[in-house]
Amino acid sequence: MPLTRDEDIRALLESVRTIAMIGASDRPDRPSYGVMAFLQRQGYRVIPVNPQITGEHVHGEFVFRALSQIGEPIDLVDIFRRPQAAGEAVDEAIAAGARAVWMQLGVINAEAAARAEAAGLKVVMDRCPAIEIPRLGIQPVA
Repeated sequence: MPLTRDEDIRALLESVRTIAMIGASDRPDRPSYGVMAFLQRQGYRVIPVNPQITGEHVHGEFVFRALSQIGEPIDLVDIFRRPQAAGEAVDEAIAAGARAVWMQLGVINAEAAARAEAAGLKVVMDRCPAIEIPRLGIQPVA
């Protein structure tokens, strides 16, 4: 079951340091652009992943084509993709050894969530960390 209790979501967000954002955008009008900036202000390292803008930079971070290219441990994969594309992102997160996946608001894919959980990953679905962090009163990462 995806995490739904406040204390579980808080524990996850307080344990995370490195976030890979699948579907990160370099367009200021896109939600992922603002969420990435917010997470960086909270002290997280956010690594953007988007094959359409590979090699560019978003908020000072190099954009990778795929999670497999990152080459460093990933605590959480934040998924800004349509629900039907979330399964592929979850499979990448499992292969990359991520500890958790976070499906953004409106991204609901129970089959992908079940695969992630079966592989030992924690799952949050249909929520946004930029909403949850202030709501839960989580302090910036030191």
